[in-house]
Amino acid sequence: MKLPLFPLQSIFFPGETVPLHVFEERYKQLINDCRKEAITFGIPVFINNKMEFGVEVQLVEVVSTYETGEMDVVCVARQVFKLLAFDNVMEGKLYAGGIVKLMEYDYEATDEKKQIIINGIRQLYTVMDVPYTELNVKEFNSFTLAHKIGLSFEQEYQLLQIPTENDRLNFISLHLTSTITVLSQVERTKKIIELNGHFKNFDPLDFKDIEM
Repeated sequence: MKLPLFPLQSIFFPGETVPLHVFEERYKQLINDCRKEAITFGIPVFINNKMEFGVEVQLVEVVSTYETGEMDVVCVARQVFKLLAFDNVMEGKLYAGGIVKLMEYDYEATDEKKQIIINGIRQLYTVMDVPYTELNVKEFNSFTLAHKIGLSFEQEYQLLQIPTENDRLNFISLHLTSTITVLSQVERTKKIIELNGHFKNFDPLDFKDIEM
């Protein structure tokens, strides 16, 4: 499958809204082509000086057009792809293009498994002392809060490449467990530091029955 490409150092997950400010001439042309021809385009992730995976996106709305021709647009991310070939300029166009292979994805997971992840996210937010809005287990998937659970850019890129929902949830579960553990230790250390220098009330110990 050949797609126009809009490489970015950003990661978008399937189903996610993608807001873009378009100012380069090549991408103005791309958005105008999307409007005229109803084509989709790809956003390959530029990471470690290479591009291997990305997501196909579809233009939803041109929100604003400026006198300079710059645009604010809203797209929606659809399918993850693996980039097989890249052309810096497509024939007859200003923008890049390439051959991509759409990855086979699934979103099958039990409500019980999803609820475990939701509980972990709630616990993470509690430890971080940030507001938490209850999630509907029926509508939840591995990408619902993927940008809001403390994953690094590299971890988000790893998540993007995992084709099955169960494996993605396992990946998130491991991250939540390790992050909550570290943050809890930090919070405990913080409390110990705060106690330093304060008078402490120690319980007296009874040594009568201690054997040496």
